[in-house]
Amino acid sequence: MKVLVIGAGMMGSAMAYDLAHSSGVETITLADINEERAYSIASAIGRNIVPRKLDTNDFNEVVRLMKTVNVAIGATTYTQNLSLTKAAIEAGIHFCDLGGNMDVVDSQIELHARARAANICILPNCGLAPGMACVVAAGSAKKFSSVDEIHIRVGGLPQHPQPPLHYQLVFSAEGLINEYLEPAEVIHNSTLKHVDSMIDVEELEFPPPFGKLEAFNTSGGVSMLTRIFKGTIKELDYKTIRYKGHCEKFKTLLDLGFASTEPIMVGNSVRTTREVFEELLRRKLPTNGPDVVLMRVTVIGTLQGTRKTLAYEMIDYYDEKGKMTSMMRTTAFPTSIIAQMVANGTITARGVVPPEQCVPLDPLIEELKKRSIIIKEKIW
Repeated sequence: MKVLVIGAGMMGSAMAYDLAHSSGVETITLADINEERAYSIASAIGRNIVPRKLDTNDFNEVVRLMKTVNVAIGATTYTQNLSLTKAAIEAGIHFCDLGGNMDVVDSQIELHARARAANICILPNCGLAPGMACVVAAGSAKKFSSVDEIHIRVGGLPQHPQPPLHYQLVFSAEGLINEYLEPAEVIHNSTLKHVDSMIDVEELEFPPPFGKLEAFNTSGGVSMLTRIFKGTIKELDYKTIRYKGHCEKFKTLLDLGFASTEPIMVGNSVRTTREVFEELLRRKLPTNGPDVVLMRVTVIGTLQGTRKTLAYEMIDYYDEKGKMTSMMRTTAFPTSIIAQMVANGTITARGVVPPEQCVPLDPLIEELKKRSIIIKEKIW
């Protein structure tokens, strides 16, 4: 198969790496507006990667490039995913992206009939959460005769946290603030609701050295799960895992207006408070220390006539040998696997279909295991 990766940043480079080390992948085109960056990544990986410059604002050029491959992956900002989806339909190829914004995903879903008519599959919201964690939740729920509760807990953390926030930027500052500001979608007492992010803080515990941590509501992590299970489940929620105390400190900054879009004067230029805050986060928070990604997906329901709890847990560390963050691995590798599944026929769905609706759980877990991303199952 031939694959196009659009974006040569952290996630795009990790996707290209995984694709280059996967059997059945003939060539990988790595396209970026920064041609030098694409060439640098291609040179570092050194396997079947063709770098090239691409301006994603040039729709016709995107379509022309897409026509040379079997499947494309969007590894740029979510604001481009709708345009890339339209280009994939025009080119007649499968397309995956990292998603993260349900307004954009809803606009992509409106193109379902067109994608289906083109005999292709568009998979928004691949990656970690939304993405892999949602596939785990939906796949594990299928093992039950009835499901009462689904709880998803995911977090990317520094292995060596530093005060005051005990956090490092494992993805963009803009994305982090969006998750903390936008409302979260949950099912509570059998009712679909929108609730504020950064509330409902709970304590949870992972094996040493992590111990007791906290988790709280954030937006975007459930993808389509609340809609899929609406009317059939009592409780469904997604919370982000952090070291204890992070939520209170960060929420205080937001409550003080640090993410406001109101213009202010900074020197001789007009900026927003949010822009200044994002820049401060980029400057002050570490970005390249060894990280760890924690995931726990818990499903409670009736299994073989008995009320059971099924949990899937993952603890994935920074790759010292490959110098690759765990957030890159656990976001990019599932996306690469899903792209290969749709290109090789493992996924047969057509139209615009988020991964929790069409990606088979057990084959995904097996492919992740080959990449030393281990998801353990427990039942009680």
